[in-house]
Amino acid sequence: MRLNQVVVSALYSSAALVAQANANEVDFDEVEDATPISVAKSATSSAVEKPTFTPSKINAPFFEQFTDDWSSRWAPSHAKKEDSKADEEWAYVGTWAVEEPNVLKGIKGDKGLVVKNPAAHHAISAKFDKTIDNKGKTLVVQYEVKLQNKSYRSDGLECGGAYMKLLQDNKKLHAEEFSNASPYVIMFGPDKCGATNKVHFIFKHKNPKTGEYEEKHLKSAPVARITKATSLYTLIVNPDQTFVIKVDGDEVKKGSLLEEFSPAVNPEKEIDDEKDLKPDDWVDEARIPDPKATKPEDWDEDAPYEITDDEATKPDDWLEDEPSMVPDPEAEKPEDWDDEEDGDWIPPTVPNPKCEEASGCGKWEQPTKKNPDYKGKWTPEYIDNPAYKGVWKPRKIANPNYFEDKTPADFEPMGAIGFEIWTMQNDILFDNIYIGHSIADAEKLKAETYDIKRPIEDAEDEASKPKAAELPKSPMDLKFLDDPVLYVREKVQLFLTIAKDDPVQAIKFVPEVAGGAGLIAVTAIALIVGALGLTGAKPPPQVKNAAEKVKKAAVDAKDQTVDAATSGAEQIQSEVNKRTTRSSGPAE
Repeated sequence: MRLNQVVVSALYSSAALVAQANANEVDFDEVEDATPISVAKSATSSAVEKPTFTPSKINAPFFEQFTDDWSSRWAPSHAKKEDSKADEEWAYVGTWAVEEPNVLKGIKGDKGLVVKNPAAHHAISAKFDKTIDNKGKTLVVQYEVKLQNKSYRSDGLECGGAYMKLLQDNKKLHAEEFSNASPYVIMFGPDKCGATNKVHFIFKHKNPKTGEYEEKHLKSAPVARITKATSLYTLIVNPDQTFVIKVDGDEVKKGSLLEEFSPAVNPEKEIDDEKDLKPDDWVDEARIPDPKATKPEDWDEDAPYEITDDEATKPDDWLEDEPSMVPDPEAEKPEDWDDEEDGDWIPPTVPNPKCEEASGCGKWEQPTKKNPDYKGKWTPEYIDNPAYKGVWKPRKIANPNYFEDKTPADFEPMGAIGFEIWTMQNDILFDNIYIGHSIADAEKLKAETYDIKRPIEDAEDEASKPKAAELPKSPMDLKFLDDPVLYVREKVQLFLTIAKDDPVQAIKFVPEVAGGAGLIAVTAIALIVGALGLTGAKPPPQVKNAAEKVKKAAVDAKDQTVDAATSGAEQIQSEVNKRTTRSSGPAE
């Protein structure tokens, strides 16, 4: 009777499940093709309201948002790259385009300058309307970089640069001839390849004595932020010779142009005299062997490190007549072996199995041990050298090339901006370039652009990541139709956990396990497959797989619950026996 009730309940639940599946007309192929990322992207795109691009009204010596007239300002280079270390000449064949981002679009209609070719040399530049001279002024350089090719498994910048160059103003400045040899004043921006990952800040300094230019590299450069979302890079150079580097609005480096760069801006006042040579009698050995030390008479330099152990004896089970290697008894001569051509066939040898059970085989020899009289080669002890004069150094003389530039922040006049890069990645996007003298305007531009788009990009990026399904906090909250396999597994686990301490309570608390929940699960899935079969539809692979999983889980659950239920029944019977014995015993 109880079994019939269980089966009827299973039939009812299964029929309801089949009806629901038919009513919803679930397309299993579409469900299988759908991914958490595609679903999240669709939901995010429709949920997040994105603003439309509006050109900023900020004024600056140079300000670029890559509006429709961008090509009137920017020109790709057709020059060849100069490389003194290579025999080949590299042409700037990489192409450029102005377009919207292809991932994480924060603002509708917001376009940027995009690197289109991977593993290629790219060069493009734009002249300033007026020469930028920051003598006595603050210089602010700010621009956005978007590494669109970043995925969950690789960085967006595998090997290459995304830095800009502010070019020196001169009459020879022609955009079509812009190359790595074009004189620049400042190089700033991210660069990554292999172990190198930094934000470059390099400026060229003119030697006031020789007129030559020398690159000054920032020491301990900050790390670039590698992300497919928009990153904002800001450089501020103040008239007091200090600088600040910000990434995404966060200060990541600050210091002085006079202290944080290599080589230093100003040379040493004194240098070593190249004509000063170390005297021949100069003693620079701090310690020497003690000349008064003598070797002890009992010191034997010829004594060996090891000697034969005369006290060792041959073990009783040592098999001296047995060889350590014997012919392999299982080896057979190959069928194509020709004794006349190949010679007599000799089977390969294997370790003698008899030797494995004994201390050893073959001729026994006494082992060696460390020689207690061994002392090695004698050397005298070292003492402080009484003639030691110290480490010799050449004398110092005045540096004939010495100068002192107290205002290296007064850079050479700048006439253009350029991107001259080589990168393994395409689709690197540049946008919202500001070059001027106002920190406030740069902050205002950040608020109008980066501060709006970045939160939208981050939200969309987060929503596009696959997320683990949220599980019910308690096994009692589980529903069979949501996940039959999980339902059976969790219920059985809960039943067994309680049954360890109190089988009776386990049967009361989780009756569906003790009463045949596994049977219901298997029957339900079987009926789903059967019902679909009656309609003439071939059961989808997803249903078959689910049925097999539930069947296996139910069978395992059955074995475990039978043991636990049996223990519970035995305990109940034991309690009944105790009460019966006490009630039927003789009265005291």
